[in-house]
Amino acid sequence: MPEVVFPLDSSKKFTDQAIVGHNRWHPDIPAQVHVKPGDVFRVDCREWFDGAIHNDDSAEDILNAPLPGVHVLSGPIAVEGAEPGDLLIVDILDVGPIPQEDSGPLAGQGWGYTGVFATENGGGFLTEQFPDAYKVIWDFRGGVATSRHVPSVSFTGIVHPGLMGTAPSAELLARWNAREQALIDTDPQRVPPLALPPLPDSAILGSLSGADFDRAAREAARTAPPRENGGNQDIKNLTKGTRVFYPVFVPG
Repeated sequence: MPEVVFPLDSSKKFTDQAIVGHNRWHPDIPAQVHVKPGDVFRVDCREWFDGAIHNDDSAEDILNAPLPGVHVLSGPIAVEGAEPGDLLIVDILDVGPIPQEDSGPLAGQGWGYTGVFATENGGGFLTEQFPDAYKVIWDFRGGVATSRHVPSVSFTGIVHPGLMGTAPSAELLARWNAREQALIDTDPQRVPPLALPPLPDSAILGSLSGADFDRAAREAARTAPPRENGGNQDIKNLTKGTRVFYPVFVPG
């Protein structure tokens, strides 16, 4: 079994872990994990809301989902020798739940969910047709998902990590923020919003603290959209056996 370079205790919140990750993109977030080119390793990950969504029959948790805190990301992970202008090649060797033998009562969690977000809390792609919050719990048996909320339906899913990327340079980050604010300004009242500007509320920036944290929290990009660094790639085929090429913008 490859070494777990970023371990998580599933019984603890993301900010209470031995190594605290991040939920924003910023070049100054320090890497607390270092690997070498060619290393094979494992990374434990939390659910994007850090466990705020529960395995029950109520959609209250979706209605009140803490959107400013997403996504909780395991990292940054520094790659020895990586320099701006390089291309980082990432091979996804496997994807799946944290093995049952690992620590914590949620290790090997065998369920997931589909959430439809209410207009008053972010909205969705069809928020005019579906303005309220809904939730469906899916139970996993191997690769097959079934749900007590959608009887007589099952499907075989393809597991993907959802979000991976490289850190932006300060120049690239500034370009993102200017570009996305200009987009927001075209329709500032839109639901869901056209983009999400930097938001210090609920920012998690690894081991940054004090004035450095405050400055970075005001500048850091939210993780919802995909960008030049990869980012939020909800592509089902981004799965076991995939090779991904990421540009490098900052040393490591």
